[in-house]
Amino acid sequence: MVRFRREGVRLDQAVAEALSVSRAKAQAWIQAGRVRVGDRVVLKPAYRLKGEEVAVEPVEEVPMVLPEDLPIPILYEDEDVLALNKPPGLLTHPAPGVYSGTVVNLLLARYYGPVEKGPPELVRPGIVHRLDKDTSGVLVVAKHGGVLEGLARAFRDRLVMKRYLAITEGHPREGVLIAPIGRHPRERHKMHVGGVAARYAETEFQVLATAGPYALVEARPHTGRTHQIRVHLKYLGAPILGTSSTGEGAPISGARPSTPTSSASPIPARAGFWSFSPPCPRTWRRPGRPWGGGGRKRWCGKGILGRNEVLSKG
Repeated sequence: MVRFRREGVRLDQAVAEALSVSRAKAQAWIQAGRVRVGDRVVLKPAYRLKGEEVAVEPVEEVPMVLPEDLPIPILYEDEDVLALNKPPGLLTHPAPGVYSGTVVNLLLARYYGPVEKGPPELVRPGIVHRLDKDTSGVLVVAKHGGVLEGLARAFRDRLVMKRYLAITEGHPREGVLIAPIGRHPRERHKMHVGGVAARYAETEFQVLATAGPYALVEARPHTGRTHQIRVHLKYLGAPILGTSSTGEGAPISGARPSTPTSSASPIPARAGFWSFSPPCPRTWRRPGRPWGGGGRKRWCGKGILGRNEVLSKG
């Protein structure tokens, strides 16, 4: 409830100015009986105030997630599934305060149409998994309900094989790391090895190439904890480049904390496993000299990155 006093002005003008809304919205609230002048409800927007107390009960507006066609590259599409190459800086689905510019807005524009019911944060048509905002790479989406359940089950039962590539500051220990992840005990918005309500987390790491203190690392998560790869790499003393200060002369041009992915998953109504891989990011180029151990040319050229792949094994 918002209360104020005004004198000598129209009721709709006073409400609009006091609540920073349009005159049309103020008139709608008045005519709906949501505005009291003194001890009575006044339904006339043109009523001229005489210094009485005005009490307004604004309508709580739930934001809508609207269709929005965004330039997100498509790696593969058929009548059932869609494989997108999500760029860094883009949310997979709406979050509190962010209802536009997400992958879901694109899906609404091209395939599903507007969704008017339910909390906007829960509008996730076709989404069976997500990538962090600053992570780029393959996002597999169901185009209709018939395939949605099968894809969701494949992710839930760990039948999907995911591979992430990251550039790190430091060379992490290779092999399988088992380290439970929970909320940071003081900074609750951060995830932390150990922490509060820690859950089992397992990631397999392999160093593919090096360049001085930097490394090109392949990560295969065997569990799906929030920020799992970032947290585990930091725990190993090799944080993803861009998530901490790099100082002057960092050898990666345009580096950012993104981890392009490839994935293979069983798709309902398909034989065997299908594989999707994104192209190698241009921002991962090193001026001057190649990565040690084969570097960008080798790893992109072999199909780990570098070309879009759609493989089906019967």
